[in-house]
Amino acid sequence: MKKLISILSVVLLLVACGQSYEETKRIANENRREAMRRDSAALKIAVLPTLDCLPLYVAEHYQLFDTISGGVRLKHFTAQMDCDTAMERGRVEGTVTDLVRAIRMQQRGTKLRYVTVTNAYWQLITNRNARIHQLKQLDDKMVAMTRFSFTDMMTDKVRDSVKLKEERVFKVQINDVHVRMQMLLNNEMDALWLTEPQASMARLMKHLVVYDSRSTKMQPGVLAFREKEMRHPERAKQLQLFVKAYNQACDSINKHGLKRYRELIMRHCNVRKEVVDSLPDVKKNPYIYVQGPRQEDVARIEQWLGVSASPVKEVKSDKKEVKGKK
Repeated sequence: MKKLISILSVVLLLVACGQSYEETKRIANENRREAMRRDSAALKIAVLPTLDCLPLYVAEHYQLFDTISGGVRLKHFTAQMDCDTAMERGRVEGTVTDLVRAIRMQQRGTKLRYVTVTNAYWQLITNRNARIHQLKQLDDKMVAMTRFSFTDMMTDKVRDSVKLKEERVFKVQINDVHVRMQMLLNNEMDALWLTEPQASMARLMKHLVVYDSRSTKMQPGVLAFREKEMRHPERAKQLQLFVKAYNQACDSINKHGLKRYRELIMRHCNVRKEVVDSLPDVKKNPYIYVQGPRQEDVARIEQWLGVSASPVKEVKSDKKEVKGKK
């Protein structure tokens, strides 16, 4: 009798455990489906650890995106190519990139809607140990850049400006922002294209700036969204509210300066306090309220790429909507 009772107890225990496991599995599946539903409804944007993404970080931190149905989710990458891949495969609806890569993305079949240009610029910085003080000294030297990007285009420009042959300047594709910076620290590269805040980090270490893309008067940075997605009524509503929040963030940064957002920059860009404090005054390079790219910039890039891009599609913005400064 005692043996029978023991057996029944074990059976009941196993049944109870089985029910508990099935219940746990069911709840886990429900949670996973709910997470996928929320992620699908959100406006997802690929971002990089660079200062042209700061308005997005500010808007997220101060909950300016909370009025958007489904919300906004920032997807963090460290290379432009990874952002492009996420866009082309439909994993995100928008990305921060440059016009060269955006136009090439369209040529590859991903139609884009330009929301705004950004204040991004790139500096060509030479390793202080390489002792390169002039562009003509790039002869037989390695330059870190990203293929089919604005830095690729600028490398050709500076090479041609000093009449160096194409084979005499070695373009090395280093896509990851952090890897490129590490190569400078390890003296593995002669020259590199860097944007902020990585450019300020390099300058703090006494590496030399030999060219600044701002001298071209171009606005190469851009925030773009997938045209196919933005045609949906719900996405269109999200985008209009996104524009308002983005303008508010730009307004706040321009008013209070970069040091106000020191902690955000340190966390998202993985830089020290000293780097943030050495960044150029935002008044010299203010954040741009939502406006599309200029046709002359698109034309210059098309000429370099040897292509004809689709007509520029952009989002209208009312700057009067800017309010609620943080």
